[in-house]
Amino acid sequence: MVHLLTRVGHRIEDLAVASALLAMGLLPVLEMVLRGLFSLGLPGSVGYVQNLTLWVGFLGAIIASRERRHLNLSTAKLVLPAGLNRIVESATALVSVAVGAGLFWASLQFVLIEMADPVQLGGWLPLWCVEAVLPLSFLVITLRFATQAGRLPHQLVAVCGIPIAALVGLFLAPYAQDILWPALVLLLAAALFGAPIFVALGGAALVLFFADGVPIAAIPVETYRIVVSPAIPSIPLFTLTGFLLAEGGASQRLLRLFRALFGWMPGGLVIVTALVCAFFATFTGASGVGILALGGLLLPILLKGGLPERFSLGLLTATGSIGLLFPPSLAVILYGVVAHVPIPDLFVAGLVPGALMVGSVIAFGLWQTRKAKVARIAFDFREAAAAVNGAKWEVLLPVVILAGLFGGLTTLVEAAAVSVAYTLIVTVVIHREIDAGSELLGILVRCATLVGGVFAILGIAMGVSNYMVDAQIPMQAADLIVAHVDSRLVFLLALNVFLLLVGCLMDLFSAIVVVVPLLLPIGQAFGIHPLHLGMIFLVNLELGYLTPPVGLNLFLAAYRFERPVTEIYNCVVPFLLVLLLVVLAVTYLPWLILGQ
Repeated sequence: MVHLLTRVGHRIEDLAVASALLAMGLLPVLEMVLRGLFSLGLPGSVGYVQNLTLWVGFLGAIIASRERRHLNLSTAKLVLPAGLNRIVESATALVSVAVGAGLFWASLQFVLIEMADPVQLGGWLPLWCVEAVLPLSFLVITLRFATQAGRLPHQLVAVCGIPIAALVGLFLAPYAQDILWPALVLLLAAALFGAPIFVALGGAALVLFFADGVPIAAIPVETYRIVVSPAIPSIPLFTLTGFLLAEGGASQRLLRLFRALFGWMPGGLVIVTALVCAFFATFTGASGVGILALGGLLLPILLKGGLPERFSLGLLTATGSIGLLFPPSLAVILYGVVAHVPIPDLFVAGLVPGALMVGSVIAFGLWQTRKAKVARIAFDFREAAAAVNGAKWEVLLPVVILAGLFGGLTTLVEAAAVSVAYTLIVTVVIHREIDAGSELLGILVRCATLVGGVFAILGIAMGVSNYMVDAQIPMQAADLIVAHVDSRLVFLLALNVFLLLVGCLMDLFSAIVVVVPLLLPIGQAFGIHPLHLGMIFLVNLELGYLTPPVGLNLFLAAYRFERPVTEIYNCVVPFLLVLLLVVLAVTYLPWLILGQ
């Protein structure tokens, strides 16, 4: 009976998040059609889409907890004796449950405050009904942290996190300043031993606000504000586009196209790999989907073509995030939202650095394979024409998005929704590669799971960011650095080192939310143009995906290719050094970005 109820509950979660994600994609398109044909619109559609983002993000976070897919570090566990792992996991689960309980209580307070003075969405739906997904999600996530702790004794230890959180909140307020630093150290340790990143950030926000006597309901307020901001719905929508492309046959068609066009050239396979991976990284936010989706397809082709295995593994790992700067990059969108920089300007600024990233990998690959007996294919006009015809819909997708976005025909969110509708038609109707039933449902759920893991971090990180801004930490840091660093070049070098460390220790999205507010006043103090600072930040964080010991793409490649992560380290080092030269060029040659 319990098993049946669990399955039913999982099915309800899947259907709810899939319906919300589909509605997000279809409402803007319907709005555009009605506006174009009848000069009518859907009243409140923009608000519906923005608030559906909250539901997609946090229903996805519930599923991420169910699947144990929340992002974490777990680096310290690698050096622990086996006997200590079980104890550490129980303690980590206890901390996770305590933080989850605190976030549930904060979110519940937020909703109760909203109920006292209700605002209506679209003139009929009380906004608190939408916001109620926050306490609901944290409640379910907290309970899952407890039940996933292992056997009953370990579950009981984890459940103790709930009364501990209540005890701290009810009775230890007079001692809040005294417990601040021990609590932050405990949260850091929990993160290193496997607690989800959002738990560490959420716990930090809770204790910081608690120590300052600020109501902890301010955390979900900031979560709601960032998640429903105007540009954010484009993130799950473009992610869905990437998932649909990856799950359909787009990768094979694009591979055939690029092989037909470039396979005759020396090192043509390197060019093909870089271009295909860049295409997918652009739509999936360098989340590693490209490595997972394309790795199994491309590695045998590279090896069969005569490329060394070590080089091939390094190439595929390095290109997993190489399209990060090209539109419609999710990282660029989020950076623009957080830094208050026009997103179209950021896209334009990223064209040259992005091209340098791709070009440098291709150039290095061509140089490395100059003596290898790499198989080449003769150029065949008929095959090239057939490949172009076969991949025409995928090739047209970026054109449709960019024409709508830069031609002033669509907003960013509308462009993202059009990309979803377009890709659905191509994969489900034209090519019939994805079944409109259970297969599409599975893709929607997997996409929402990834989005949920990101949005749990993104939303909670805003609490930490808001605390830093209120405490004037960025301005104080700027004053301190300006007082002790005289040279702009020295500051830029230190910034490179700092961002590389951030990139290999934090995921990209939480790094943007937490670190960017800290850097903006410092960059301003040194006269760094906002677009230049944005590119410095993003290229360093892109390189962070490849930086040992914990760059995300290193672990994804080790998982996908079934190799020890240390072997992946060795394979990727040459590419890391090449891309580091590009990072330095972007940092010290601002005219590459600004054109002057």
